[in-house]
Amino acid sequence: MMVTESNDNELRKIIFERSKVIVKFTAKDCPVCKALEPKYRKISEEPVYQEISFLRMDAKENPVSSREVKLKGTPFFATYHNGTLTDCGIAATEEELREMLRRLLQLS
Repeated sequence: MMVTESNDNELRKIIFERSKVIVKFTAKDCPVCKALEPKYRKISEEPVYQEISFLRMDAKENPVSSREVKLKGTPFFATYHNGTLTDCGIAATEEELREMLRRLLQLS
């Protein structure tokens, strides 16, 4: 699955339409966000994660969603299961990101 750009309005709709969603909150001035972006895109295409919708949002341009997840910096990730926020936090490495995805996949 590919990474989809999203915003505050679309996120509300998507998390109720799709059972498993991960959102990457980024900032234009975040070097870690830029470094992690190719890995995030590559991971989104792996067959094991096909049931997860991968989204990307600019933290500053989407204040409602950023407040909802209590954004503390970037790159900040949030996972949703059946419309409910299940996990969130800063993930600066591929391993940390994969751990969040593993926890999301375990939810049924």
